[in-house]
Amino acid sequence: MTVHTSDDRWLDAPVETVFAFMDEPSNQAAVTPSLSRAERIERLPNSGNRAAYEYRMFGLTFNGEVRASTYEPPERIVYDMDGDLTGRIDWRFEPERGGTRLTYTADYDVPGPLPEFLLAPLIRWYNRREVRQLLDNVAEAVEAEEGAVASSLS
Repeated sequence: MTVHTSDDRWLDAPVETVFAFMDEPSNQAAVTPSLSRAERIERLPNSGNRAAYEYRMFGLTFNGEVRASTYEPPERIVYDMDGDLTGRIDWRFEPERGGTRLTYTADYDVPGPLPEFLLAPLIRWYNRREVRQLLDNVAEAVEAEEGAVASSLS
């Protein structure tokens, strides 16, 4: 079953700050509720990351790797996912009103024997909630980081 999810949020932090934060795999694990592990394996020739992940959903654990197939600082990172979950994650970072419009889009295949008509509504609900929480967590982390930098300069 292929799942699509997308959401965006405005953050009160410069594009470069948000991009740098999301470019660190361990930060993604810190802000993504069901991502229990994300560790850089290597920097790729395009300067993007290849990272190992562990994702938990409905009591199941999914392991694999992501590889930055598109890496365009500070505008976009596209990860191709391989392993238990396969698909693509697209992060876009756009300057807006002195901050950043952060957009997350993902398409991935969920393995399993249950019929799609049973799983699809539940997985769509779960993903909407996950992505909203992820974006809120990123905002909290980068806005706090920006506040700390501003305070140290005063």
